[in-house]
Amino acid sequence: MAVDVRTVSDSEFPDWLRACRTGFLQSPVVSDEEVRSRRPHTDLARTQGAFDGGRCVATFRSFAHEITVVGGASLTSDAVSSVTVTPTHRRRGLLSRMMAVDLAAAKERGDALATLIAAEYPIYGRFGFGPAACATDWTVDVPRAGLDRRWARPECGGRIDLADGADVRKLGPELHARFRQSQPGAISRDERWWAVRTGLEPAGPGHPWTEPFYAVYRSPRGEIEGLLVYTADDHWGAAKQPLNTATVQDLIAVSTAAERALWHFLCSVDWITTVKAEHRSPDDLLPSLLPDPRAARITQQADYLWIRLLDVVRALEARTYEATGTVVLEVRDHDGLAAGRYRLDAAPGGAACAPTSDPADVTLEVGELGALYLGDTSAVRLAALGRISEERPGAVAVTEALFRTAVRPWCSDGF
Repeated sequence: MAVDVRTVSDSEFPDWLRACRTGFLQSPVVSDEEVRSRRPHTDLARTQGAFDGGRCVATFRSFAHEITVVGGASLTSDAVSSVTVTPTHRRRGLLSRMMAVDLAAAKERGDALATLIAAEYPIYGRFGFGPAACATDWTVDVPRAGLDRRWARPECGGRIDLADGADVRKLGPELHARFRQSQPGAISRDERWWAVRTGLEPAGPGHPWTEPFYAVYRSPRGEIEGLLVYTADDHWGAAKQPLNTATVQDLIAVSTAAERALWHFLCSVDWITTVKAEHRSPDDLLPSLLPDPRAARITQQADYLWIRLLDVVRALEARTYEATGTVVLEVRDHDGLAAGRYRLDAAPGGAACAPTSDPADVTLEVGELGALYLGDTSAVRLAALGRISEERPGAVAVTEALFRTAVRPWCSDGF
């Protein structure tokens, strides 16, 4: 019997959830509570399942979010999530079928690109996605940091206040919107995002709520410029010595003063000897904000946000460039969604991109263009690896100068 790939109906949604949980190696038991919690926030028109004899054996969904590109513009993205294939049905092309349907629909809608967080590296390159932004996990040895443990308030004249979830739901969205304007790779947070992460709505079964600590930074003028969310464990060593670890759930700031003050505040909380922060920017200021930068060490760094271009012209014109130049890109795309030859005329003040019949300067797969798009990947490096072909001498150097950025992209949120 052939496996049927189709959008999921209301009655099939519980079985879809079971297959999704199975694919992520979670308990396959789906409660009525989970169905009630997740159904209102799942667009079934963009939710696919593969069904074998009436049983769901693969899952896929997408939704719209906004992503900040280089220069601060925001583009609507086809965000891909909940991708699983049951172990008994692997290597049958089910993901390929679901991905083809979703990307074709995204192209038809006019989405300029698609995004995802890749659980495994080898999967998504074959669908035209490229790793566009990394994430870094940090661990801080607080006693070594060199900060004065008698810290009382920021040196800049601002102040830090503790807050509660209701406060954060009011001030958080506006602060994040300001933060996102200057951070390529950042994605939008909707009202439910704030509700779930402040305990107003349940995250779902298996995710019990623990109230975190919230701290906000106010500038000397009283403006909110930073937010810190963290939890702390309760660990004691020998001789009744507190050895607690603070775990950062979120830290966003729109000024260096705010960022410095929040890190210094957290590293001065009594009993905290270790600070852990995951999914931070790959060029986070954290170590340089400490008297002893070696107190902060990278515990993990890996690719995180992947991008797949669907409309090359719109995507390349939406971002800004730090140099002036022209390059003709031959983009290969075996799915035909973004294939073509494009002339990019770029300058710090703006860019123009259009299909062209001019000879190509460089040739690359659409996934490599996705990797270059937010400015974190080196065209020179890709050429050295044989993943970009230089058709005109010096063209790779021009591509490098145009696409690379001083500030590395960062996506702090999974989806």
